[in-house]
Amino acid sequence: MSNSGFGSPIVVPPQFQIYNSYVEDPKWQRRFTAIWAGCLGIALVLSFPVLYRAYRAGRVFTGLFGVREGTPKERDYTPAPPTAGNETVLAKEHRRPLYSPISFPSFLLWSPLGVGLNVGQITVVVLYFAIIIICTLTQAPLIDNPNRAGFLAIAQLPIVFLFATKNSLLSLLLGPGNGYEKLNYIHRWSGRGLFLCAVIHGSLWIRNHLQYKLPILGPQKETSGVAAFALLCIIVLSSLRPVRLYFRQIFFYIHVLTYVSFFVTICYHTLFARPWVYPALAFYGLDLLMRLLRFRIKDASLVPMRDMTMIHIHDCDGGWEAGQHVQLRIIFEGRVFESHPLTIANAPSSVSCVANRSIVLGARVAGDWTRALHNYASIEQGRIAVENDEKVDNVRVPVHVTIDGPYGGCSLDLGEYENVILTAGGAGVTFILGLLDDLVGRIVRHQRGHGERTRRIQFAWAIRSYDCIQWVAPMLMDIAEAAADDASLDLHISIFVTCLCDPAAVPAIPNSVVTTSRPDVHQLLARVLSPTLAEDDVEDERKREAGSEQVVCQGGVGVCASGPESMTREAANAVARLRPVHGKRVGGIALHTEVFSL
Repeated sequence: MSNSGFGSPIVVPPQFQIYNSYVEDPKWQRRFTAIWAGCLGIALVLSFPVLYRAYRAGRVFTGLFGVREGTPKERDYTPAPPTAGNETVLAKEHRRPLYSPISFPSFLLWSPLGVGLNVGQITVVVLYFAIIIICTLTQAPLIDNPNRAGFLAIAQLPIVFLFATKNSLLSLLLGPGNGYEKLNYIHRWSGRGLFLCAVIHGSLWIRNHLQYKLPILGPQKETSGVAAFALLCIIVLSSLRPVRLYFRQIFFYIHVLTYVSFFVTICYHTLFARPWVYPALAFYGLDLLMRLLRFRIKDASLVPMRDMTMIHIHDCDGGWEAGQHVQLRIIFEGRVFESHPLTIANAPSSVSCVANRSIVLGARVAGDWTRALHNYASIEQGRIAVENDEKVDNVRVPVHVTIDGPYGGCSLDLGEYENVILTAGGAGVTFILGLLDDLVGRIVRHQRGHGERTRRIQFAWAIRSYDCIQWVAPMLMDIAEAAADDASLDLHISIFVTCLCDPAAVPAIPNSVVTTSRPDVHQLLARVLSPTLAEDDVEDERKREAGSEQVVCQGGVGVCASGPESMTREAANAVARLRPVHGKRVGGIALHTEVFSL
């Protein structure tokens, strides 16, 4: 039947139109997803040069399927004979300005005290919450119909799980050194964004029910909604920093169980949740699959030392990059269900300067698990020594372990920088020791087979007592002796001790200095870069024109810091304080930090 005789259809004025949240709000879910996915795409494009260079260096897929035995080639080295011609080429190449993975303004590295994020990360978080607020408030009558906030809460599930899993595709696409531990801050803050939207949705919904005297509990939709919100509250409260630090296993189990319950409950609450729950489950399923592929059961031995237990996992030749870590589970005294992340302190055997076929880990006595492990190793070491009539120091305690990994790593290829600064505090030495072992091995054992430019390495380690040097003294001695045999490499080892006790315990490590002071990362940078950092730019130019001063470093500087948050923050702020002109003069400055904590 034609409507031509009745004129045009009646158009209802906007102010009289009924807002249909089940039609409009899903559109804002898709817009929100398109925005954050677009931002992520931009980040991937910007990181492509880093990924490409890592691919050419053979670093991208190392460790993708776990630790390996046998004699694999960790890098496709083709060592060149040390001829005069090769030395000339290196001298020309190492002066070229470098593309740095951290090519953004240095102030983005600044880390305010007590925040736990640098300026760049804070910017990401602020932009994320701005997007959430805009998508939640734009053209939405929240007071009368708070469904928009609920829809936006559900739409954040994929991003929460994408940045939560240890085996994320993002870690691979963003290049080495961008593991889950570097991306986890987005998981935490997106989870808080999800909770914020849930609070807005739930509180306004309860307000409306109270205003119109409607039952809050009773019907399935209302009851399941309250249950889902209660589960979210449990997740948030159990994720507070003190709980994560001191009750790690409890936090993990609560996290997993409550999220499973939340998924079931939210799907009962609304049918619109399922399209957003499925991607989250897919990300988690991929993570579990990759963990299964990386899972290994190995024999290991424990060596208890002062405030440290060294762990040697046998018959491991490759499948990891220097600076990576594994999730370790040691089967002892009924603690089979506990796993903890520990950093690998040595490079693969094909590169390492240390003659072994083991993964070396260090567990600093800092919590219940590490204390129990140290006590167990000490007691068993004494028992085995008595039974076999051996010296205690020569006894290693055999155990069975499982490992999952490796994960993480260093975002910098230190061989691309003429000058390298490695600084650590306490147990953070395991991270920079692995990097040092790898770098010296590539230069000395493989004769700069990939064109490594490094000429000078400054290794600085801060510890509480002289006894702590024994943790890694044998490995550090092997690396220092290997570096001393190569005239093209200048390695300086500085150990800073904060406690005046038993200086006789200091081992004789080549090219090392032990002092009773605290390291200053800014001063280390100043000494490596040039003496001009202490003077103004005008005076610098005048002196250079007069020929009285030469800039010491021109081939780039790579800085790696590991240890307590205070030390890594100091290193980041030291780099952030450098003016752009200094970075340009030295050929670029790149930074990687690794926080060691409970």
